[in-house]
Amino acid sequence: MSPALRISGVTKAYGKIQALRGLDSEIARGVVGGLVGPIGAGKTTTFGIVGGVLGQDSGEVSLLGAGPFDAAVHRGRVTLLPQDCELNPHTSVRDLLVFYARLQGAGRTEARQDADRCLELVDLSDRAGMRIKQLSHGMRRRVAVAQAFLGSPELVLLDEPTSGLDPAQVIRLRDLFREQRGKRTLIISSHVLSELEATCDYVVMMEQGRCVLSGTMEEITKVGERVEFVLAGNAPIEAIQRAVPEAVLAVSDDGLVVTGQPGTPVHELNAKVLRVLLDAGVGVQEIRRGQSLEQRWLDAREG
Repeated sequence: MSPALRISGVTKAYGKIQALRGLDSEIARGVVGGLVGPIGAGKTTTFGIVGGVLGQDSGEVSLLGAGPFDAAVHRGRVTLLPQDCELNPHTSVRDLLVFYARLQGAGRTEARQDADRCLELVDLSDRAGMRIKQLSHGMRRRVAVAQAFLGSPELVLLDEPTSGLDPAQVIRLRDLFREQRGKRTLIISSHVLSELEATCDYVVMMEQGRCVLSGTMEEITKVGERVEFVLAGNAPIEAIQRAVPEAVLAVSDDGLVVTGQPGTPVHELNAKVLRVLLDAGVGVQEIRRGQSLEQRWLDAREG
């Protein structure tokens, strides 16, 4: 099956500013993907090109195996939440969503039912009759998220979807995004890397308009092979190496980093190392699996 999104050698310049410099990326169907990068990395430009809002200077984009965005081909199949999404302030919440649903081809009754369904997804059913201008910034953002889930889109592009939301609503949307795994493909751009780490199962890291690293979250963060032990004392390196001869050991500021061979169960690695540490009387203050997405992004930039 073709991927949900394929980007090949895409370039885009704004005058003398090169936003994308031969971007290559591929995201499979059914994943919750994260687009990571600093301000100016080209994330919003990428979303604009993928969503058909901008044209690239060169390169190719294919959505759902059907070429670049085409309203006649992708209507109802691809949806987009822009980073700065201004909604008509004078329209009621429900009427606005009904309008968007009708644009996707839904009948009047179906559109109204779908609008109510999506409002429930973002906990705004009780605001359906209010005008957009009466809502807080966070509520408007949630309405914008709701429109991206109207109908049954196969590919949903979300640019900074949790911007301006309180912690409770961030958690609710995180759960909503996770629930989509296997049903449709989500691609989420965010500066909050901890949120992407908690939400996504695939990551594309961008720097200066290029992809510098991509892969599953498990591959990127190495949660299946890397363990860091925060110790109150010095680790008996030689004894640990004898216990796990296949592992690579490295002394860190906090204690010890143990990297096992791919395929070695982490719990087995933990058990062997812990046994040596406890027998040697070394206090174990914390055990951390893998690396944070933030650290991996910093490493990718430096590399």
